[in-house]
Amino acid sequence: MVEGLHRVVVTGLGAITPIGNTVQEYWNGLKSSRNGVAAITLFDASAHACRFAAEVKDLDPKGFLEPKESKRWDRFSKFGVIAAKQALIDSGLTINESNSQRIGVIIGSGVGGLLTMETQAHVLAERSPSRVSPFTVPMMIPNMATGLAAIAIGAKGPSSAVATACAAGSNAIGDAFRILQLGKADAMFCGGAEASITPLGVAGFASAKALSFRNDDPSTASRPFDANRDGFVIGEGAGVLVLETLEHAQSRGASIHAEIVGYGTTCDAHHITSPSPGGIGGAEAIRLALEDGKISTDSVDYINAHGTSTPANDSNETSAIKSIFGNRAHQIPVSSTKSMTGHLLGGSGGIEAVACVLAMKHGMLPPTINYENPDPNCDLDYIPNTAREQKPNLVISNSFGFGGHNVCLAFKRML
Repeated sequence: MVEGLHRVVVTGLGAITPIGNTVQEYWNGLKSSRNGVAAITLFDASAHACRFAAEVKDLDPKGFLEPKESKRWDRFSKFGVIAAKQALIDSGLTINESNSQRIGVIIGSGVGGLLTMETQAHVLAERSPSRVSPFTVPMMIPNMATGLAAIAIGAKGPSSAVATACAAGSNAIGDAFRILQLGKADAMFCGGAEASITPLGVAGFASAKALSFRNDDPSTASRPFDANRDGFVIGEGAGVLVLETLEHAQSRGASIHAEIVGYGTTCDAHHITSPSPGGIGGAEAIRLALEDGKISTDSVDYINAHGTSTPANDSNETSAIKSIFGNRAHQIPVSSTKSMTGHLLGGSGGIEAVACVLAMKHGMLPPTINYENPDPNCDLDYIPNTAREQKPNLVISNSFGFGGHNVCLAFKRML
């Protein structure tokens, strides 16, 4: 961390996930190894090669969204706004005309309003151009979770959206961190939102051979670092954090969950979907995050891995971790919460940052479930199947995305 920059802390959390629709439900799911993967119910998937996903279940928008809003907004925007409102409530922050210009929003999304795009394309093809909804464009553009969240909470400060595929949520948090470090805002709402469990989304990832095809046993399909992994499980939801400068949080007597201390981001510049050999781009993102926070490799107590359950990611991420931490890599607990939530694409960095903060707060490390058969190329401590009681003081979270985007965030427990 450069001298003279503001310290930045986490004061609010919001989460909509396949294993719980509040932060508490999500945490309960993580520590009890809850599995959010099941047969797809959002559409008829009987003709698809992959027929399961990690859906958000039984979400009641009442109290967060007006009925009219629920009809006009794409599913990913609903997730993002509800998570932002949850985070606002948790933070205890009051937003009014006196401070709204100093509060901003950055919510990333890898795909945006895919359901809207897909639905309206059918209207165009099967009916006529005149029948396409006037809300099509504002519903589908990926910045709309940010825009609608800003409107909902009245935040008029720095506002943008990140679309770095599966790294989007983490990039959003990192970018918000930078804005606050520089003193360009007092508070930022940041994270990721995604809702791509649609016929086109599932078919597209299946055609790319990125998904698991374990239709006979969906609950065991997401198995990061396991020798028998065969692809990721698509998930949906949102995770949003409230970040504030330490001075601002202290001035209002806020309850502080954790401090964010490091951000590293790189690009492989190698391939549109495959990581660079040996995970060298991901390793550099980790190195930069540690350097940014002036963190020694001996200080890291837990790693929330990107851990998608794909053959290429898991072995390359393991190599990246080993290249940075050397022999100590085998002593650092690592887990992939995607084993329970599936892969939320652009939303994953948001909920995984929430998981990291909660792990420090509650002294419990979430597990990697469905870990049954060790892979010689994945030989770290992956916290297999059961949560572990351990109070980490410093954790990092990795996110990697198509296009070669790599992000690492570092969080520190407030002592």
